[in-house]
Amino acid sequence: MDLCHVPAAQEKGWYLALMAPNVKGPNYAWLDPSRLYCHPQGLQDCVADLLQPFQGDPIDMVAGIDAMGFILGAAAAAVLQKGFLAIRKAGHLCVQTVAQPYTDYSGREKVMEVRTDAISPGLRILLVDQWVETGGTMRAAIELVEQLGGVVAGVAAICIEDSEGGRWIRERYKCSHCVPSRLQPRFDHHQ
Repeated sequence: MDLCHVPAAQEKGWYLALMAPNVKGPNYAWLDPSRLYCHPQGLQDCVADLLQPFQGDPIDMVAGIDAMGFILGAAAAAVLQKGFLAIRKAGHLCVQTVAQPYTDYSGREKVMEVRTDAISPGLRILLVDQWVETGGTMRAAIELVEQLGGVVAGVAAICIEDSEGGRWIRERYKCSHCVPSRLQPRFDHHQ
């Protein structure tokens, strides 16, 4: 799809066609949304679709998960006119942090961290990431927010797969994603 083209029919998720399949192997996500982020209308519509279920909900801050969640999270924060918090992989913050170990989608053990002074008790945080595949990364972010007394106001990602971790998140938190229900099985099975 051309980076300037906008289809006449813009149903939810039309911009998913902008994503490119993985050509680098199993250590990478199976789809790359960077072309979607380059498309001005695609990015705007993606963020609007992610935020639509949260219209009217009290949200105090948006947190994006390292690293691709920073793009959608910062865009969502700008639309909501809220602050943005980066939840980072360990070792990138030069301030006091709290850490949470997790296993990412490729099975690698990692540590996520967040600054301790950004979340006060009761602060309502919308967590945003590019993709929830196994749910390990998002669950670590949830645990960090809750450990500091924050409240997870919701979880938003381009796709929340129907994995054990994805189901755990959807059962406990208000969620938003961009994949139309008729296409969800294809995304769950990486087709």
